[in-house]
Amino acid sequence: MSADVVNLRQFRKAKTRTQKEKQAEQNRLTFGRSKAERNLTDARNAKAEKTLDQGRLDRLEDE
Repeated sequence: MSADVVNLRQFRKAKTRTQKEKQAEQNRLTFGRSKAERNLTDARNAKAEKTLDQGRLDRLEDE
């Protein structure tokens, strides 16, 4: 019964690499939007604010 010989340095590096890959995947899901998608969202938000403000009535205060 002989066990497999494992190089601990390589094992630690592989473990660190897989953890970094998992973190990178999570970051891509959380923050990963292309510049075009961000610009589109910003443009839609600006248009929505503009149309909302167009319907607003200004009240004159006579004080």
